[in-house]
Amino acid sequence: MKAIILVGGEGVRLRPLTYAVVKSMVPVLNKPFLEHVIKNLVDQGINEIILAMGYKPESIYEYFKKGTGFDCKLVYSLEDKPLGTAGAIRNAAQYIDSTFFVLNGDTFSDIDYTAMLRFHRRNKSRATIALTRVEDPTRFGVVETDENGKVKAFIEKPAPDKVTSHWINAGVYILEPEVLDRIPMGEKYMFERGVFPGMLADGEPVYAYKSEAYWIDMGNPAQYHQLNMDMLQGKCKSQLCHVESTTPSPDSDIHASVITSGAILIDGNCKIEENAQIRGPVIMGKDCRIKKGAFVGNTVLWDSVIIGENASVLNSIIADGAIIKDKVSIKGETIYQAAPGESHTK
Repeated sequence: MKAIILVGGEGVRLRPLTYAVVKSMVPVLNKPFLEHVIKNLVDQGINEIILAMGYKPESIYEYFKKGTGFDCKLVYSLEDKPLGTAGAIRNAAQYIDSTFFVLNGDTFSDIDYTAMLRFHRRNKSRATIALTRVEDPTRFGVVETDENGKVKAFIEKPAPDKVTSHWINAGVYILEPEVLDRIPMGEKYMFERGVFPGMLADGEPVYAYKSEAYWIDMGNPAQYHQLNMDMLQGKCKSQLCHVESTTPSPDSDIHASVITSGAILIDGNCKIEENAQIRGPVIMGKDCRIKKGAFVGNTVLWDSVIIGENASVLNSIIADGAIIKDKVSIKGETIYQAAPGESHTK
């Protein structure tokens, strides 16, 4: 079985983090986000994954060419220009010869892909769209269905008084190869506004698979932070990392006086000095240093971060190489240090 992951795009909403790294490669539990998505697919029987790439694909290729250890084939499909969700799939048509999955590259879910495929085949559908339930559907594409799951209508970002359903498009699809014929080659084209409405208009069978599984759109720093915290605490599943309590790397140096609580993940070659406090959930990348008396809580630290003496960092994301000076207090910030003495915050 094959799957295409849409990993193109600049990740504008995830800035300032995407000044440093492309959106699909931001670290989640100290592993690239895309690696978690691939692992979930492989564990559910996907043996070939096509990465539809556009913006700065080099870092993705360089990382995965080293080998993942996953039992699957990785194929790279490059765009010369942004082609939209459907256009990117059409660009990869040469790799498709049977039923296949499509996933948006900035969402994470525990959706049961095997059960979704059974649903798709049972209904003899041409396209099956995974749905997830949200409290506020006004920011998303709402999908209306009948009692059997057959799609009746798509409503893009409805006004509050026009909401008819809380079930939205989760960005996971199963498609038959003939759907590709509906997508113009080399043009920007969208599933949500072009392919799916066109199929409905022509009477094609389009079904929706409702899932109560964990789902999150990692589109901005707050949601990225939430995904890290949720995954660390076991609210969603990833087979790449299992954390029961404090999990330091064997080569990290943690002073005996350090106070820790909650779920904590510490990567290699970190040093935590005396009387520091780490209140989980906390994720710490490699080569970090937490100085004397510092406090870190509910925070994601990327690699080579320094937290100064008696500094406090809470509810934040601190990207590679940032330095938080002595006695500085930070709460609810996203910090990317672009160059010595210069940083972007949000």
